[in-house]
Formats: sequence, structure tokens, C-alpha cells
Amino acid sequence: MEDLSQVREEIDQIDDRILSLFQRRMECADKVAAYKAAHGLPVLDRSRERRVIEDSAAKVPPELRSYAQVLMQLLMEASRNRQHGLLDPEGNNVVRRIESAVSATPNLFPQDAFVACQGVEGAYSQIACDRIFHHADISFFDTFDGVFRAVEEGFCQYGVLPVENSTAGSVNQVYDLMMRHNFSIVRTCRLKIDHNLLAKPGVGLEEITDVYSHEQAINQCHQFLSALHGVTVHVVENTAIASQMVARSERPGVAAIASSSCAELYGLDPLARDIQDKGNNYTRFACISKDLQVFPGADRTSLMLVVSHRPGALFHVLEKFYALDINIFKLESRPIPDRDFEFMFYFDVDCPVAAPQFKELIATIGDACEDMRYLGSYSEVV
Repeated sequence: MEDLSQVREEIDQIDDRILSLFQRRMECADKVAAYKAAHGLPVLDRSRERRVIEDSAAKVPPELRSYAQVLMQLLMEASRNRQHGLLDPEGNNVVRRIESAVSATPNLFPQDAFVACQGVEGAYSQIACDRIFHHADISFFDTFDGVFRAVEEGFCQYGVLPVENSTAGSVNQVYDLMMRHNFSIVRTCRLKIDHNLLAKPGVGLEEITDVYSHEQAINQCHQFLSALHGVTVHVVENTAIASQMVARSERPGVAAIASSSCAELYGLDPLARDIQDKGNNYTRFACISKDLQVFPGADRTSLMLVVSHRPGALFHVLEKFYALDINIFKLESRPIPDRDFEFMFYFDVDCPVAAPQFKELIATIGDACEDMRYLGSYSEVV
């Protein structure tokens, strides 16, 4: 058996040769880029890439085939990115649009604005809105769709919507609506959620027969509700609406799951405080606008991608992030309406807009998917 140090020395020598060959390969990529520029050819040649990957699998033993294919995919990814940089140093249309937005966006995030929120006064969306804007003029809408439409049609400058909860997961209805509306995310807010069981003054816990709240809040308080016997739980549009219903009801045995702000706002008493299953219960809200705005300090980006319905399609997208060393905060999939077993993927990524790898990602990610939609770059308020 060979000594380990000798084997590692041999590996180091092989790696040196690999890096030398890699440099030569990238020099050839420069020549390919020059030829394509002279003849008006696109950077991406899917048929050739597919053939190269298939050939690489045939040139190695069966147990090494998958590794060889991954290696060739990474090499071609690097070559393609290099060619993009040489042929279009200013990036594609999306990159130019982002750069234009960065230049046109004010240096300071607005302190007051006309903002759309779902629900009524006291809703968590309103609390998040007050965290994002110091002096917001809020217009309330019955549905999340109404918030999107208010922004899209220019009735409100901004809209605030819940997108995910640390306990109950993503707000699927909002993600589904993202496919149908045009908007840009300009900021996000992470809000600590403390649920309380609220009832009319003088009502005891033992008298409660019906509890009303939003579906997410109900899911977040599952353990507490399971311990209540003989109580029926009802889903309503919003926690604040539930509080309003209880305040207006003539029945004493009704209660709402909502914030302490709703208790004060609607004259209700907390029968139990902090009833959520987990203490670190946070909801993330997105602030959207009609036009693209990229404020200083933007270090997160959201994308919507559609990949082809074939093996390895999502991997080709993920390897792009890996090659550029860009961290993915969130990856969510939602079925595309009227398209069987096809999905839209939502990515939240960690990368400052000014970083060179961000520009490279936006300029080249389209090669790895059927469709790409840039939803905005922003910072998060905690």
C-alpha cells in the first residue's frame, strides 16, 4: 500500500495539470466568443452541450459517469459565463434595467406613502407596514388579490403582503398570485408574531365555544387549540377581522386569535397570551411597488424561474448558484395553473446588487431555465 503523503502529492500534481488545462480551455472559450460575435451566433448551444455531456459519460467507467457529467457541466457553465462577459459586458436587458433602477431610485427609503394592506386596522400586515414606513396612509382591502391590484393599477404606491411564517410555512395564496401580477419587491420585514386569545370583557375561558382567526394563525396555535374541549375553530380572512367580529358579536362564547394591538383596538380582553406553538414565531412580509426600485443596501434578490420538465433541469439552475458562490435563502415551488406537473420556482438569494457575481447570475441564469422573472432586490427590516 502506498504512503498517504505520496498519494496526496500525486493528486496535487494532477490538480496542477487540471488547472493548467482549465486555463487553456478558457482561452479557447475566448476564441469561441470571438467567432460567435463575428458570425452573430448565440452563446448557448444546447445540442452541443448535450452531446458533450453524453460523450463524457461514455469515456469513463460506469461508476464514474455521473461525476464526469457534473464536471463537464461545470466546465461548460464556466465557459458560457466567460463568453457572456466578453460578448455582452454590460449584461442583458434585465441587468440594464436593474442598473437603471439603481441610478433612478432615491437614496433614502420613503418615510410616508400610500400603502395597501389586506384586512382591517390591527392586522399584522398593518403592524408590518408601520415597521417599514413611519407615516403610512393605509388603505385596507378584503383580499390579497386586492392589494396586488391596488399597486398594479397605481391606486397605491406600495403594498404589504405576508409571504411566509417560521412555523406554518409559506402563504401559498400570495405565491400563487405572484404569477398573475406585475410588481417588484422593494423591501421585506420580519415581524415577531405573538398570538393571544381575545374575548369580550368579563367572559371566561371556560365559556368559549367558538374561535375565529386566519388559517395561518390557527395553524400556529395548534397545540393550544387542541387542549380546548368542545370548541369549534373557524377560518376568516384576517386576525383583525376575527377580532372585529368578536367585538361586534352578541354571543359571549366567541373568541379571536389575534395580536395584543387588536385587544386594545377593539376593546377585548386577553384570556391567554402568547399561545403560539413556538416562541420564535416570525412572519415575513414583502413590500411591493408597481415600478422597479432598488434602494441602497439591497442585498437580497427574489426570482421566479420555470425549468423544463426533465431530469436534472433544476440541478442545472442550482449549479449556477453554486458556481457563483451565491447562497439561497429560500426555494419554493408552486404548480403552474393549466400545466400538468410543471412548477414555478421562487428563489430568495443572498447577494448584494453591487457584487459582480450578481450581475453574472442575472445575465446568465436564463440559459438554465425556460423562463426567468426578476422580482426585485431589497434589504430586510428586522
